[in-house]
Amino acid sequence: MNAQISSPASHDTASTPAQFEARLRALESRYHIHHPFNQRLNSGRCSREQIRGWVANRFYYQVNIPLKDAAILANCPDRATRRRWLQRLVDHDGQRDGEGGIEAWVRLGEAVGLDPDELWSQQHVLPGVRFAVDAYVNFARRAPWQEAVCSSLTEMFAPQIHLDRLAGWPSHYPWIEQDGLQYFRSRVPLAQRDVEHGLEVTVNHFRTPEAQQRALEILRFKLDILWSILDAVEKAWPL
Repeated sequence: MNAQISSPASHDTASTPAQFEARLRALESRYHIHHPFNQRLNSGRCSREQIRGWVANRFYYQVNIPLKDAAILANCPDRATRRRWLQRLVDHDGQRDGEGGIEAWVRLGEAVGLDPDELWSQQHVLPGVRFAVDAYVNFARRAPWQEAVCSSLTEMFAPQIHLDRLAGWPSHYPWIEQDGLQYFRSRVPLAQRDVEHGLEVTVNHFRTPEAQQRALEILRFKLDILWSILDAVEKAWPL
């Protein structure tokens, strides 16, 4: 996977902010909610082994989210933006032990039968997953901070995937402890809040036809990252 995104050909006119947002949102068709593995997962057709494999590998993505956000903070000279973005670090890392999205994912791991030490050791992380996630973090470190913010806009599509899990998992997988689903519950309102800020930055920064096209390419790149994670998991734990 190549994190260096080539600049596409320019278009004649820039989209209005509303049109640009609509173009970004139209990329939902590439979101991993449509991946065959996720569709099986959310329709009750995955085995315990497959679910555990997915949880263990997705954990590698979870623990790298704060590194991505810290890279954006490090590259951003605007104090007001940093103050708002800082909340994302708190959301995932927490302010003390037992708090934050990462700890919520550990509880999900326990609920599906994984020991926390298994998750933290990363012993189940697949090479393809590691490569994809590392490509995302490296992009955030090297790209202009506004481009890294744009790459986070896959959050536009995240609430639905969490709602699907909350709606279906209790009946499909009654063996999973319900307290383990707290990560999905918490992320619905947080993702909606984060999208508002991410869109604000993206719409204000990417104003020319060329810039807007690049923003679309960046978002496609991030969507490919998420899709590649499930490709690797599906290959390791096929039906």
